[in-house]
Amino acid sequence: MNVFSEFLAGLENPEHRARMEEVLTWIHKQFPQLEPVIKWNQPMFADHGTFIIGFSVAKKHIAVAPESVTVERFADDIGQAGYEHTKELIRMKWNQPVDFSLLEKMIEFNILDKADCTTFWR
Repeated sequence: MNVFSEFLAGLENPEHRARMEEVLTWIHKQFPQLEPVIKWNQPMFADHGTFIIGFSVAKKHIAVAPESVTVERFADDIGQAGYEHTKELIRMKWNQPVDFSLLEKMIEFNILDKADCTTFWR
């Protein structure tokens, strides 16, 4: 996962860096078939050249971007996890626990739903 090293090194807050590294490492271990990539200065995971999930960081949260179809499908679960969301992304505040089971469900959904996808985005 050296592809994320420069991104992580750029996070000034050591707690934020550790949390982001924890999430990226967990995904890499759970889904070793996914390709870790940096696009648009953001860490992402792809499967057969198609986007599965991406992340960005802000002062108050990690933004999780699984694409709007996935946010819509899991909107109730996202709310139950205590996260805010827009049409395109989920905000996990730095002081909130990471709901890894929710991440797993969204990633699994995207892998299956995009199995025949031939483009990066839906």
